[in-house]
Amino acid sequence: MQSKSNTMLVIGLIREGKIPPDNRVALIPAQCKWLISRFADIKIKIQSSPNRCFSDEEYIRAGFEITEDLSDCDLLLGIKEVPIAQLIPNKKYIFFSHTKKKQTYNQALMHAMMDRNITLIDYECFEHKDGQRIIGFGFFAGIVGAHNGIMTYGNRTGAYHIGRVAAVKDYRELIHTYFGLKLPPVKIVVTGSGRVAHGIVEIMNLMDVQEIEKEEFLEREFEYPVYTHLKGPDLYEHKLTGKYSRTDFHENPDQYKCLFTPFLAHTDVLMNGIYWEPRIPAFFAMKDMRSEDFRIQVIADITDDKNGSIPCNLGDATIEDPIYGVDKLTGQKTAPYLAGSVDMMAVGNLPNELPRDASRFFGEQLIKYILNDIREGGSETIDKATILLNGKLTENFSYLSDYAKH
Repeated sequence: MQSKSNTMLVIGLIREGKIPPDNRVALIPAQCKWLISRFADIKIKIQSSPNRCFSDEEYIRAGFEITEDLSDCDLLLGIKEVPIAQLIPNKKYIFFSHTKKKQTYNQALMHAMMDRNITLIDYECFEHKDGQRIIGFGFFAGIVGAHNGIMTYGNRTGAYHIGRVAAVKDYRELIHTYFGLKLPPVKIVVTGSGRVAHGIVEIMNLMDVQEIEKEEFLEREFEYPVYTHLKGPDLYEHKLTGKYSRTDFHENPDQYKCLFTPFLAHTDVLMNGIYWEPRIPAFFAMKDMRSEDFRIQVIADITDDKNGSIPCNLGDATIEDPIYGVDKLTGQKTAPYLAGSVDMMAVGNLPNELPRDASRFFGEQLIKYILNDIREGGSETIDKATILLNGKLTENFSYLSDYAKH
């Protein structure tokens, strides 16, 4: 990385203020140390946090100042939404703002950032030229979500028992807990093609679940655990042409129909890792759950969209209590593991169960693809991810004008 100017870039790692507090961080101590050892024009300040997965002491040992005052920082890095009361006027922030889909629960935050002349860059909007996300926690969401889905099926059937991810120190220790695990002949569907799905498949492989083609999955039963992996072309087709185009689907999803129905009668566990927005058709309807052919017992909705591709996602559970039931006849929320219910695992902050690994991976992507562009004054990638520039909507996000209007 070569700087194009002699201007110092002062980065501040902010304390997570959203309740419940997130324990992840954008840059771990070793990454901060690596950055300042190589670039004389970067300075990093750390805001004290009691909840961060890397302690204040770990940053101090790495050579960094712990401070409450970030007023001299040029760039403030967080993870989740910054509470309005903690916003510093006239600053440049990067965090997951959850505003690009006009989320009503963050409309007041959008207004506050506009009023305070803030520049908002959103991690979710960093994309390669082909539209693939550059940075995110999806892989570890897939890891934890798949584990929780298998855990739930074991709890429901009594066939085996595995513990909680949060009980282990890191991913390496988690892998060791799978030694000797023998799953029954469960049939699992994995959906999606991004990082979340990659994480799910990683766990399937570690647990020795065999991948099979979708046709075989629908045609017969097995004496061992199996999964089939459904991606965009397997799940959707154009209503008129019967074909699938990824670009067209993302531009006109309401012109497509979902092809998931045949799997309802052949699936024990559904692990959903596919992107969803309101125009995309759901996998099934609530009324389908009343059918005797509806075989699904456990759904790990890892992308976790309430009433989204999984219509019986009735909203977030928590890391502490991640499973709830949904009555197949009434559609009402119940306790988990009841005979007449489907068990739902729907948690919005799954990577918090492996926060140190997730943060390390996230920081690597941030350093590799983003921070040097910021050092050098910007890039097209940065511009396309900038929702607000000095408190005003950028052209790319002009579609939010009604949402942003006071």
